[in-house]
Amino acid sequence: MACVATITISVSSPLRDFCGAQSEIHVGAATLRDALHEVERIEPKLHRAICDETGRVRRHVNLFVNELHMSEREGLDTVLASGDVVTILPAVSGG
Repeated sequence: MACVATITISVSSPLRDFCGAQSEIHVGAATLRDALHEVERIEPKLHRAICDETGRVRRHVNLFVNELHMSEREGLDTVLASGDVVTILPAVSGG
């Protein structure tokens, strides 16, 4: 079993309405998937903004672990270490 790390989830401005205007959430999680489960437990509205009803990350939402997009790591199975920062960043579009 993986070690549970204390990590910071950085919530970008467009998503703060879903978590009481918090810019950061601190959770204990071994993987990115575990971190999202913790978000679901403590901030269900935010989780629904990040993930669809199947639990998949929505197409317009990007998740970064420190500086790297999750697709450049191990996806939702990316192992987290204490002090890591997971940034939730919705895609921006417009013209």
